[in-house]
Amino acid sequence: MTIAVGDRMPSGEFGVMGADGPEKVTTDALLSGKKVVLFSVPGAFTPTCSAKHLPGFIDHADAFHAKGVDTIACLAVNDVFVMSAWGQSAGVGDKVLMLADGNGTYTKALGLELDGTGFGLGTRGQRFSLIVDNGVVTALNIEPAGAFGVSSAESALAQL
Repeated sequence: MTIAVGDRMPSGEFGVMGADGPEKVTTDALLSGKKVVLFSVPGAFTPTCSAKHLPGFIDHADAFHAKGVDTIACLAVNDVFVMSAWGQSAGVGDKVLMLADGNGTYTKALGLELDGTGFGLGTRGQRFSLIVDNGVVTALNIEPAGAFGVSSAESALAQL
């Protein structure tokens, strides 16, 4: 079942790159007592993700924080090394937290996985964005296949 507005986010953990290498961050640490904008992309370094989706959140990070957002996080079914390299390549700095869901476990728990086997991608995450307030979904924007718009930074900003 797909997560919906009003639902509590499922428990889980993500890979992140720390100062000394890969680390884990739990949903409790990420979401408890915080307002978080979480967006998902089908893959790091892919065209729309790299040219539009991630850059929009980087460019508007200050506007998100001005509206009370504690954390902006990018989720993808990629490993922590790929997510770290993509973040460095895109210049995210401390504006966007790059979350690796290497096996797609969390994405499946959300009910937002994507079968990309026809493109040689295996199981990935759909393109979406969520606004989460203290662990509860307050906005959910799932893109139709091949589209980009409702999950954009501009759309999420308008919902805050």
